This record gives sequence, structure tokens and C-alpha cells, in this order.
Amino acid sequence: MGTTQLESVPEPKYWHLKTVLSEALDSEFSVGEILPNERDLAARFGVARATLRQALEQLELEGRLQRRRGVGTTVAPPRMGVAVGSDEHAWPGASGDAWQPADCILAVPPAAVATALETGAEEPVHIVRRSRVSHGQPVAAELLYIPADSVPELTAIDAPSGAPRARAVLRELQRLELEGQDQAVELGSARADDAKELDRLPGAPVLVVTTRFLAAGRTAALSVATYRADTCRLTFGDTGGVEIHHGPERQAS
Repeated sequence: MGTTQLESVPEPKYWHLKTVLSEALDSEFSVGEILPNERDLAARFGVARATLRQALEQLELEGRLQRRRGVGTTVAPPRMGVAVGSDEHAWPGASGDAWQPADCILAVPPAAVATALETGAEEPVHIVRRSRVSHGQPVAAELLYIPADSVPELTAIDAPSGAPRARAVLRELQRLELEGQDQAVELGSARADDAKELDRLPGAPVLVVTTRFLAAGRTAALSVATYRADTCRLTFGDTGGVEIHHGPERQAS
């Protein structure tokens, strides 16, 4: 490898370094390969180690690098395509659903959720917690809010707690005729509980997908799903096979 010195540029030096490093990752390193240590990298690019760390941190946030204690900094695999919707609307838990139910409790939801569900401010709802794994690693965590009147036949005898109760709630929900659903996506920061489940640090960038399920002219359920922004890309409709590469000059195939 040759030595690349950074010239004076108007943008922050670490940001320009990030671009140079990204190009090096594409041309010189393979997925899973361990990068040289910080001292060697800083010497190669003629920058201070503090500048190098800023660039590496940014590449980690963007999912280009992975830092593992005891291993070092390695080149991350491309983002995984994770389908979050299809042309055919379906209830959570329906056939083909990739989510795994973990737990279900009856509790008062956040005020914004209660407003969306049009329930009373202190009215408890079923809160189903689910997770999603792809290629052996966690990629998303979900909280699914379901008013009691959406599952009127649910009994504690059928499913007292935990994952069995979550599955029972989802089965009852599917008795309703789904009239439609809408989704919204926004960038957010991982809360402590989400970060733990997704194996990320609190405050890490995430994509939050909110889905509203409609039945009988009202919101019958509300899903708030948090996806890791560093390892996955969201696909909608029947486009799960589209590949998007890291390099900005490359186009979707």
C-alpha cells in the first residue's frame, strides 16, 4: 500500500479522511479483515490519531466497520436488506412474519401511543415485545400496542404470560378484518432498552418504523419497530432482493 497524505481541504479533516478510508476499504480490504492499528493508519495518512479515531467512529456509525473488544477493528459486511412491508397488508404474526414474540404485558402506553389508539390516558393496553434476527444477529426490536377491545376474546387462562401470551394476543388480533395500514420511517437514537436488545450502545443511530393497523374504522394496533441503522437497510413492497452497495458511485442492481 502506498502512502496517502491529506491535502488542505475546506471540509473537516476527519471527514475527508473518512472518504479516503472508505475508498481503501472497497479496494484493499475484504469483509472481516482486521485493519492495521491506529498508529500505523495515522502514519499512513499523515494525520493525528485523534483525527483518525473520529473518522473510524464515523465509519462505524455508517456500518462500514465493526469494533470488537479483543479482536480489533474489522471490515463490516454489506447492509442486510430487511423487508418491512409488502404489497399485501397483513396482521403482525401472520404467516411469513419474520418477527419472534418475546413477551406481552398489560400496561398504560406512552401518551402519544394512547392518542394514536384513541384510548383513555390511563387505559392499559396489551404491549407485545418482539425481536427480529437476520444472519444470526439482532437487527430490530418492536413494541406492538394493542387495545383490549381489539382482542375481546383473549383470556388469561389461554395464555397467562410471556411469549405464549404474546402469540395468543396476535392470534386474536387476526380475527379482525384488516382494512389497511400505513407506515412512517424516521431516524432516531437507540434508547437504553433497545440498545441492549440490539447489541448497540445507547444513542446509536437507528431507524424507527411506525405502522398503524386499521380495522373497523379505527386504529386496531400500533407497531413501533427500531432497526439498527448500521447493519440493515429497509425495503418496502416486493423489493427485498435489491442490493445497494456502500460506494456512492454504485447503483442498485
